[in-house]
Amino acid sequence: MRLYHLSGRKVCDAVVRKGRVWKGKNLIVRWMSGAPKGLKPPMKQGLYVGTLASTKLSKKAVERNRMRRRCREALRLAVRERDSLPAIQLLLCPRAASLHAPFADIQREVGMFLATLPQAGTPAAK
Repeated sequence: MRLYHLSGRKVCDAVVRKGRVWKGKNLIVRWMSGAPKGLKPPMKQGLYVGTLASTKLSKKAVERNRMRRRCREALRLAVRERDSLPAIQLLLCPRAASLHAPFADIQREVGMFLATLPQAGTPAAK
């Protein structure tokens, strides 16, 4: 399974407005099924992942970037173990606890989130 970058303000805002929310202790995941609109070539299977970390989390960019990297890496490792997932847009929003949390805790939360997703080939419930 491949991770693609979710980029662009309009695309990320659409996920925030229309997507669903999954909350954990170390991160919040906003997600929406399907690939981003206007994608060329159309509809690839995979996860389209973006990250959000505001200055409310930490005033230091180094710490915010570390939180983003840890959450994205946990997702990458969890997705590598899976055979198939539907095309989904994800926005990872780390919480302040993710900076000092053990990496295994972040991985466990990402695994719990992925377990809630519909399987590939089945329609997503709305």
